[in-house]
Amino acid sequence: MDFVAPSGERVRCSAGTTDKIQAQELHDKLKAESWRVDKLGEKPRRTWDDAAYKWLTETDYKRTHKQDVSQVRWLQQHFRGKYLDELTRDVIAKVGELKKRKTSPATANRLLALIRAILRRAALDWEWIDKAPLIRLYREPKRRVRYLTPPQAQKLISELPTHLADMVSFSLATGLRQANVTKLEWSQVDVARHVAWIHGDQAKAGKPIHVTLNETAMSVLTKQIGKHSRWVFTFKGKPIQQVTTKAWYKSLTRAGIEDFRWHDLRHTWASWLAQSGVPLNVIQEMGAWESAEMVRRYAHLAPEQFSQHAKVVDLMLNGTNLA
Repeated sequence: MDFVAPSGERVRCSAGTTDKIQAQELHDKLKAESWRVDKLGEKPRRTWDDAAYKWLTETDYKRTHKQDVSQVRWLQQHFRGKYLDELTRDVIAKVGELKKRKTSPATANRLLALIRAILRRAALDWEWIDKAPLIRLYREPKRRVRYLTPPQAQKLISELPTHLADMVSFSLATGLRQANVTKLEWSQVDVARHVAWIHGDQAKAGKPIHVTLNETAMSVLTKQIGKHSRWVFTFKGKPIQQVTTKAWYKSLTRAGIEDFRWHDLRHTWASWLAQSGVPLNVIQEMGAWESAEMVRRYAHLAPEQFSQHAKVVDLMLNGTNLA
């Protein structure tokens, strides 16, 4: 196709078909649309492909950029070539339902959230569409907090090979996420001051994390000194990439622990703190959670903290002068 739009812009591209009649129809359609845009002030119709490409270009700094690329690639089989105004609530809901049947409500929600973000930006920032369609997410069942008791943790550590046992002990001592442990470098550790730090671009919330190293953490780090010049945790001279290996699962079985993920080590750390009377706002700060909502899941594990405050009512009913 080759024509000059009323604005003076030359449009020259392939129609994407070997059928001359179809190519002519597309040619006439695009030429008519360009006239309406220039003479009547209408917004040019943009496709999903345009929006997805622009989104990925503008958000390549995100930690989840690779995940966005993967999701967009999957969506192309459904949205390729469609105009944004054709992506109605019903069309998007069908794609979400298809994803939910193949995976889970949580996975489908991540996909729907990406679609919603792209369309909202197309409406509010790029002004490509007048309004983004309303997209409702699925209700996700709340997963119970899974944590180990101290005896269970000790049993698991005793069953693990040394390199994994050290990483589990360090995770339980610091509450750090898996990636922050496996990718920890000596440049992020100050042994003399008993502190470590996670850079903002390594943290889930995008903010730097200060880590106070207790005796357990320091004991583990001391064992790693001299093994590698850069990485803290290694196996046979190489940085550890994968922790949930056959050795991990076999150790869980021998320890008699079921339904337990590596990330539950972080839940265990937070649960132990809550049970020991550490205030939830302190746990939030130590664990670098972005919202207090994420920490409230541990509130039921700290009944003694709340019982102290509940005694206020006793004092009121008994006529004690609180002042």
